Amino acid sequence: MNLYGSIATTTTVTPTDSRLLRNFGHKPSRPSLIVYKSMATRRSSTTGASPLLRINSNFSALEARVSLVFALATQTFSLSQRLLMELASETAKYVFPSRRFESRTLEEALMSVPDIETLNFKVLSRNDQYEIREVESYFIAETTMPGKSGFDLNGASKSFNVLAEYLFGKNTKEEKMEMTTPVFTSKSQSEGEKMDMTTPVITKKAAGQDKWKMSFVMPSKYGSNLPLPKDPSVRIKEVPKKIVAVIAFSGFVSDEEVERRESTLRESLKKDTEYRVKNGASAEVAQYNPPFTLPFTRRNEVALEVERIQE
Repeated sequence: MNLYGSIATTTTVTPTDSRLLRNFGHKPSRPSLIVYKSMATRRSSTTGASPLLRINSNFSALEARVSLVFALATQTFSLSQRLLMELASETAKYVFPSRRFESRTLEEALMSVPDIETLNFKVLSRNDQYEIREVESYFIAETTMPGKSGFDLNGASKSFNVLAEYLFGKNTKEEKMEMTTPVFTSKSQSEGEKMDMTTPVITKKAAGQDKWKMSFVMPSKYGSNLPLPKDPSVRIKEVPKKIVAVIAFSGFVSDEEVERRESTLRESLKKDTEYRVKNGASAEVAQYNPPFTLPFTRRNEVALEVERIQE
């Protein structure tokens, strides 16, 4: 006998049993013994015994398949529920954004930003045109953008994807980090001058140079212990504490709009009696929202680094 083989068992039949069998049309081959063949049996896991169970082998195989399919379906359903919950949680951060900025105009009142980590800063002063912020130091991942425009759709998409790959696992630790806001775009600074950036994606360009750079603000929990990028075009930098003047606007960003806003900000700062534009400062553009955000609810900023006027 083996576990999945057939087993012969014998049963003693009394004269009364024999008469009953004949009445039902059964004629035993031997008057005292009838041999029955049973199907496969399995060993008991709780008692250690091996009882003989009469189980149809075809039914057992079908039952096993059904049980397996049911188990897999249950596991898949549970996993799908978790994934849907995570997706819903992440989507809610963008669909139901928080409002972190005090509104000065109707345009700003309609703006919103996703409920994700952003730069740590405090407002030093505010008027109808701009506000002065003291921004704490932070780390960025930056890459040089192709082309001569910081807001060309093709070039911006390529640069964004390069940084996103680093953020989501293309690094030495293969670690997925959380997205932050904003994204900065800025023109390259002259040699020897440190580039300053803030929470959005920044694109910046200095006089006499045609290269733009895009940067992501890194999650603050890592500090200086960020995983190194595998892509050599991605660089990790620390941006020191600084003071900036910021002007906000909605809609989609273009070179012309950035130039117009920067010019307005510079002219307004000429009248400021406490702060002035730092020598050599170039504009940084911060974009806080994903592409699917409605234009009138988007928040964009043009920032210039400033310094206190010495009396």
